[in-house]
Amino acid sequence: MTLKKSVLITLVLMLMGVFGYGLPASALDVRIMVCPKGCGLLVGDLYIMEQVKNFDPDINYLPEATGGYLANLNEMGSNKDRWKDTVFAINDDTLSFGPKGGKHPFAMFIPEPVNETFKLLHGVYWGTTGHFFITLDPSIKSVSDLKGKTIGLGLTGQSDWGMNPTLDLELGYGITAENTTLLYLGPAKMGQALLSGEIDAAVAALGTDVTFTDWLPSAVFREWKKSGKKLYYIGHEPGIVEKLNEELNTSYVECDIPAGILPTQKEKIHTFVDRDFKAVHESFPEDLAYKLVKLVAQVGPQMKMTTGLWRTWSPEIMVAGLSEDNTHPGAIRAFKELGWWELRKNFTPSVLPDGGK
Repeated sequence: MTLKKSVLITLVLMLMGVFGYGLPASALDVRIMVCPKGCGLLVGDLYIMEQVKNFDPDINYLPEATGGYLANLNEMGSNKDRWKDTVFAINDDTLSFGPKGGKHPFAMFIPEPVNETFKLLHGVYWGTTGHFFITLDPSIKSVSDLKGKTIGLGLTGQSDWGMNPTLDLELGYGITAENTTLLYLGPAKMGQALLSGEIDAAVAALGTDVTFTDWLPSAVFREWKKSGKKLYYIGHEPGIVEKLNEELNTSYVECDIPAGILPTQKEKIHTFVDRDFKAVHESFPEDLAYKLVKLVAQVGPQMKMTTGLWRTWSPEIMVAGLSEDNTHPGAIRAFKELGWWELRKNFTPSVLPDGGK
């Protein structure tokens, strides 16, 4: 090789390095804050992580186990480094409570106000978690009967298991830590505590879809069912949903859990759901939000067949609760291309602080 040719090749290689010509683009890392290890949603996101490689190798979809939805909210409210590259799992009521942090009755769960503006990407599933109770005592027939009893709840870092029932009890029935023993045991300890008689009642998790036909009981029901003991279920009184929605400015959706869904359940349980979403900070890049929604829409049908939580997947679950105000522009663009955006009109929009603006 001549000196002139060698110099020419060197110059070409230098230009390729400067301008990126001919070099593979490095994949973009997108962090996904989900929930604690072992939770169903995290299992689903790990599946998405593997499938994304087949659809868009330029994106590294990186799920992260966290302390739960409250931990996600508090982290996203305080860490600006997360805003441009992080998606977080959350439910609509928890997101709406952010600015109320530090005030009763939210201070225990959200220590400081979270005043940042967040936007929704897509829905995941609906949950009745924390919005009904289980007991072994047949004399406890209503939520009002729980006053003065010992109730097992989730951890204070858990939005559904811990915060939701606390708010429901106080604002719906006047049941507080001052007149009732509230033990924040967490799901792992709560199952055995009910069986041993340490607590009189407990909460549990149960997910569903937009038609209320597919139900996903939490793992704690396996322990209770295995015990052979008869479980009694305590739903909410008529009018409580409206009362809570007015008091909290939430968008809870009323429903009934049909008889036979849960162990020894002989009658329907009147309750309501909040809705789980993936959300981002308002500054999250529009093109990236667009790509992520399109990816999940592609992976969703496969996940419905292979992962438990995503049995509730449908185009409707992805858009239910979304609106022009509360949804990220990139997600709106994706849903319009998919032809799913109009489906949102069949559902009540989720209420975010200041309408999501």
